[in-house]
Amino acid sequence: MNSTHLLRCVAALCAAALCCALCAPVVAAQGTRSGAAAPHAKAVTIVIFENRDYSAIVGAKDAPYLNASLVPQAAVMTNSHAVAHPSEPNYVELFSGNVQGVTGDECPVTSSAPNIATQLLAAHLTFRGFAEALPNAGFSGCEGSKGLYRRKHNPWADFTNVPAALNQPYRWAPASLAFVVPNMCNDMHDCSTTVGDTWMKQHLPPIIAWNAAHDGLLIITWDEAAPDADGTNHIATLLIGPMVKPGRYDQHIDHDDVLRTVEQIYGLPCIANACGKTGIAGVWR
Repeated sequence: MNSTHLLRCVAALCAAALCCALCAPVVAAQGTRSGAAAPHAKAVTIVIFENRDYSAIVGAKDAPYLNASLVPQAAVMTNSHAVAHPSEPNYVELFSGNVQGVTGDECPVTSSAPNIATQLLAAHLTFRGFAEALPNAGFSGCEGSKGLYRRKHNPWADFTNVPAALNQPYRWAPASLAFVVPNMCNDMHDCSTTVGDTWMKQHLPPIIAWNAAHDGLLIITWDEAAPDADGTNHIATLLIGPMVKPGRYDQHIDHDDVLRTVEQIYGLPCIANACGKTGIAGVWR
């Protein structure tokens, strides 16, 4: 091989190496973006509280357990919003992706629209609705237990296509999706933020411990903001579980994003207004 030919070979090899060096970071960056973790869990529990602005919960002295114990291990969605006032339309929206014509706190409400429970059951997955102070399983009345139970906060009771047996008094057990609604005092509706925070301290640690061992996800949220000081229905929403990266996230979300996230976890098609949502992103390990 003469010197001219050797020089040409060396130049070609250098050019190829330079090309690989330049391309490698681009490929890696593309892989990072496309490989971002999707929502995932083996069980989901959603606990819903009542009538507090975000600022009355996150960083508030009246919620010491939440701020000292839950916030450090949570993905805190700092730009989370309810969809309506008063309470009931928010519950129905979270459950079915639409307010189903509900504009107040009326009872009874009856609907046969698709909802997250019917989606899960059709996919041979499980749903349980747990309402604290529900007088008995399958109870369909508008109130009970001396006013501590109100059906307006129990959306699955409004849907004729959800088996009544899945409407249960509160005694948490894991399911593909378990909804938990504390009673009218413990959910902060009729009682103080501190009362609700104490309820969390008493009832959430066993759920969090089970989730840590079984890849479960806990979502804590509020139905609506009150007094809605900034007029944006700004509420607190926290996600806790081994699949979540703790931190504060400013993605704009609402109840339909939470619904869409549960659908994504189980590979379910979207329903109603959840179809226009991306779900909660960026928080997943």
